Amino acid sequence: MPDFPAEVTVTPLPQPPKASVRVPGSKSLTNRALVVAGLARGRSTLTGALDSDDTRVMIESLRRLGLSVEHDPASATIVIEGQGRHLPAEKADLFVGNSGTTLRFLTAMVCVTRGTYRLDGVPRMRERPVADLLLALNRLGADARSEFDNGCPPVIVQADGLDGGYAEVRGDVSSQFLSGLLMALPCAKGPTTVEVMGTLVSKPYIAMTMEVMAAFGRRISNRDFKRFNVEPAPYSARTYAIEPDASAASYFFAAAAITGGSITVEGLGTESIQGDIGFVDLLEHMGCTVERSKSSITVTGNAPLVGIDVDMNAISDTVMTLAAVALFADGPTRIRNIAHIRHKETDRIAALAAELRKLGAEVDEQPDGMMIFPPSTITPARIHTYDDHRMAMSFALVGLKAEGVTILDPGCVAKTYPGFWDDLARLG
Repeated sequence: MPDFPAEVTVTPLPQPPKASVRVPGSKSLTNRALVVAGLARGRSTLTGALDSDDTRVMIESLRRLGLSVEHDPASATIVIEGQGRHLPAEKADLFVGNSGTTLRFLTAMVCVTRGTYRLDGVPRMRERPVADLLLALNRLGADARSEFDNGCPPVIVQADGLDGGYAEVRGDVSSQFLSGLLMALPCAKGPTTVEVMGTLVSKPYIAMTMEVMAAFGRRISNRDFKRFNVEPAPYSARTYAIEPDASAASYFFAAAAITGGSITVEGLGTESIQGDIGFVDLLEHMGCTVERSKSSITVTGNAPLVGIDVDMNAISDTVMTLAAVALFADGPTRIRNIAHIRHKETDRIAALAAELRKLGAEVDEQPDGMMIFPPSTITPARIHTYDDHRMAMSFALVGLKAEGVTILDPGCVAKTYPGFWDDLARLG
């Protein structure tokens, strides 16, 4: 990982950029593919894989579970020898950092084998909910509990396989509960039906999970993303290509919108399986021009941008990116139906509101979203990032157009995008 300074002051671009970038591989796809490949039998090769804090803690945890994982960051390749549901290590302490995908996916994964496992992370991870996943796993024959009986990590699993059967899981806190369950269930002893209780947040991430499972040979049926049926059958090892990260791409699409430039993201196009690619549709509604092909997307900013009213439940990882763009729009922007992002790396609604106000915006914070009234002039500010990678990357975009924007703790981008600052600098 690169060394990062304590703070970065972003310099406004001297002119609108015309650039082409290729962002690193998807974190969501990399961590899903690692779990599924680990549960397959045989050697799988992942190409285009992301190298970041979140993927490194996943890889290290899989190694602690006894799996052979060869990681070559230079070639963005990971080779993993899957062992099916019989993981070699019968005891392991797994440190997941602040990676929600790693915690939730591995909690379900270790339930399919036999052994004793403890999963823990940084202090913020000990505040992030996992109780609904544990309840669903226990209904399927697991013995998984919160060590402090508070519904959060550390998690203790006394594993002896999953029986299958019927389980319910809440959908309104995190889609990662359901994704973790679904990826583990082909390794259960019998068929399983999982029913989602309430509204399922971030539905495109479940579609992504099912696409990865299908790529490794396990197609599952679902009824309107409310009821899922999974038959027990082994995954097949394979070579799997990981797309560039659509959430990471959103920063460069937004940079074009804010600066009036034209930026192309290569390797990400109309056939992407990532829901966050829909972020460009929002920019189009705000007045940008979007050109789409199978292999790339280009966004060109056109002044004036206009504020929009949007439900971002399905693409909530791009909420902060849109908030940065909203500062430069004519009229307010309303972002709705994102209450679940209060349970992310930080309370993202509260953090966003606080930092937008520093920049001069008026913000009406609501339980499930916010209304952003842009200022006539951006106020110089030192932006607190709350150890949240998306706060740092989103607010950095403001500095491409406005003077005096300083990002504190810029190194937090290493969670998903260690090379972000270098790629951003290439725009100028």
